[in-house]
Amino acid sequence: MRSAAGSAAEGERRNVSDATGVIVLGACAAWALLTATAHDGRPEGVLLAVLAVAAGYASGRILGALLPVAAPGAGALAGLGLALTAAHTTPGPQLTAPLGHGGATAALLALSTGAACCAAWAARRPAQRLALRLLAVGIVVSAAVLGSTTGCAAGAGVLLCSLAADRVRRRALGLGGLALTAALVAGTTWAIAENVLPDGLTASLEGQLTEHRILLWRDALHLAGHHPALGVGPGRYGELSPTATQSLLPDGKPHSAPWQQAAEQGLVGVALLAAVFCWVLYSLWRSPRSTTIALTAGAALTALAVIASLGNALSFTTVTAGAGLLAGIASARPLVDEDLESVLNAGDQPLRNRLDP
Repeated sequence: MRSAAGSAAEGERRNVSDATGVIVLGACAAWALLTATAHDGRPEGVLLAVLAVAAGYASGRILGALLPVAAPGAGALAGLGLALTAAHTTPGPQLTAPLGHGGATAALLALSTGAACCAAWAARRPAQRLALRLLAVGIVVSAAVLGSTTGCAAGAGVLLCSLAADRVRRRALGLGGLALTAALVAGTTWAIAENVLPDGLTASLEGQLTEHRILLWRDALHLAGHHPALGVGPGRYGELSPTATQSLLPDGKPHSAPWQQAAEQGLVGVALLAAVFCWVLYSLWRSPRSTTIALTAGAALTALAVIASLGNALSFTTVTAGAGLLAGIASARPLVDEDLESVLNAGDQPLRNRLDP
C-alpha cells in the first residue's frame, strides 16, 4: 500500500512538472508572437527554438524510458559527430569568448559529455560503465583536439561534477548550486556591460571576451533600457544595434541569450528564459532517475546556460533540441526500475528466483 501511494504521489509530481513545462514553453511562444506583432518582428527563430526544446524533451522521455543506457549513449555519439562535422567553422582556440559556430560546438560537446556520463551512471555492468566513461573522457579530449577550449573546459567541468555527484545525497542542494552558478555568470555579463566592475577586472575580462562583444552587450542594454516592456521585437536587434550594423560580418545577434531576450522581448522575455531553465532543473529535481543522473544532466545544462550567456549557442536548433533531449532522458522513468535492476545484477539470486518463478 505504501508503494502504491508513493507511486501515485510521484506520478502527481511528474504531472505538475510536465504541466509547468507546457505552460512555460507556451508562454515563451505566445510572448514572442506578441512582441513581434507590436514591433513588426520576426519570431520564427524563437518559435523554432521552443519547438526544438519541446520535441527533444518529449523524445527524451520516450527513449529514456525504453533505452535508459543506449539512448544517452547514442545521443553522446550523435552530439560528438555533429561537433566534429562543424569543426571547420570554429574560429580557433577560445576559453570565454565562444563566437558563432564555435559556441554551438562547445555547447554540443558539453551536452555530449553529460549524456555519456548519464549513460555510464545508468549502466549496471562494470565493463559497460567503464566504456561509457571512457567515451566521456574521449569527448573532452576531442574538444581539445578540435581547438575548442571552451568545449574542453565545459566538458571537463561536467565530467568532474558527474563524479562528484556520487557523493551528493540531496539533489536539491546540488541543483540549487547549479542554478546559482548560471545566475552569477548572467549577473557578471550585466556588470561588464554596465561597467560597474573594478577597472583592472574589467580590462582583464574585456581582453578575453573582446571589446566587440562587450559593445554588442551595451547596445542590447541600451535597447532594453528604452524598451523595457516589449523590447524592440524578435529578430530586430541587428537592425538597431550600431555595433552590429558596422561589423564586417554581422549576424544580428548580441551573442548573449539573456541580453538578446532583454533587447528583443523586454524584461518579460528575460524572465521567461530564466523560467525555462528553472523548469528544467525542477523536472530533474522531481525525476525518478538516480541523483547522480539528475545532477549530471543538470551540470551539462548549466554548462550550456553559461555558454549561452557568453555566446550565441541557443541560436542553433541542434543545441536546443539536444538540451531538451538530455533533460527528457534524465527525467524519464525507465520501464525497469534502476534500483531493482542494480540488486539483480549484483547477484541476488534468491530475489531473482522469487521475481522470475
